[in-house]
Amino acid sequence: MARVYNFSAGPAVLPEEVLKEAAEEMMDYRGCGMSVMEMSHRSKTYQTIIDEAEADLRDLIGIPDNYKVLFLQGGASQQFAMIPMNLMKNKVADYIVTGQWAKKAWQEAGKYGKANKIASSEDKTFSYIPDCSDLPISEDADYVYICENNTIYGTKFKTLPNTKGKTLVADVSSCFLSEPVDITKYGVMYGGVQKNIGPAGVVIAIIREDLITGDVLPGTPTMLQYKTHADAGSLYNTPPAYGIYICGKVFKWLKKMGGLSAIKELNEKKAAILYDFLDQSSLFKGTVRKEDRSLMNVPFITGSEELDAKFVKEAKEAGLESLKGHRSVGGMRASIYNAMPVEGVEKLVEFMKKFEAENA
Repeated sequence: MARVYNFSAGPAVLPEEVLKEAAEEMMDYRGCGMSVMEMSHRSKTYQTIIDEAEADLRDLIGIPDNYKVLFLQGGASQQFAMIPMNLMKNKVADYIVTGQWAKKAWQEAGKYGKANKIASSEDKTFSYIPDCSDLPISEDADYVYICENNTIYGTKFKTLPNTKGKTLVADVSSCFLSEPVDITKYGVMYGGVQKNIGPAGVVIAIIREDLITGDVLPGTPTMLQYKTHADAGSLYNTPPAYGIYICGKVFKWLKKMGGLSAIKELNEKKAAILYDFLDQSSLFKGTVRKEDRSLMNVPFITGSEELDAKFVKEAKEAGLESLKGHRSVGGMRASIYNAMPVEGVEKLVEFMKKFEAENA
């Protein structure tokens, strides 16, 4: 069975060499006679795995000592509640709603306090990023929240919003480690790893230490307090041990590739191949305002639902997998994360040209 080019938005493509290495270690991890999947999370061997993963992630991003790295469970969606539970001291937060996930986070926060929607792009089906240079930031806001890259709609914040001194909280699930970041501009940066880093089941949260306190909303469960996990080095309970092990391998792969500057260059090259074709195509067209386009998720349409369905079906037969757009928007979407090789994007464009010629 030949491997397909997997354009899934998540769980998504992983580097082949990581998969091969994990396969080799499946039965016997480095001579210990068992798989990481079977290993005690309290063992010295596992402690080394999680410590190395954190060290490599700190190295890749350049995370200073006053930020904690937490490996958590519950998906990014659990963070929609954990963030207000842990950070809403004044019970006020400002949300910039640029897609479905930011909208869900905003709705969830409303259960814990006053969640203000201070900007939105819903008026044009989330096809752009609103101007965030001078927003009506609430004086008593505990934080300002964004979803930095919108997986479904294919938009990306190219400039972070002006939060006027308030703490920035960002969901980076679908652009995590796709380019260099200045972590000091964020109070909290978090993401589910199943799009760009590892298998489903792990969330990484990078949190400035002063935001991790015992002063949380009354009734916040022990397991949903950042302090619980920070104090225990992400080992308060059994962590998603195997998923963290794979993330650690991906961090090493990224370092070997040359780090985040090198991966950004590669991602820009891949995205340009696809966007350049979409911009001159007579059949396909992108759905996002040019200046807000994501490097990771590229939605496009033909304008005909029938043709869209035909395209997805025939692409799958050609070994181009998971190109159907999200159920809420239809059309097509190519997710071209770090591990998608350039050849995958070239093959996709080649197929699109052929399809266009046959269905003109």
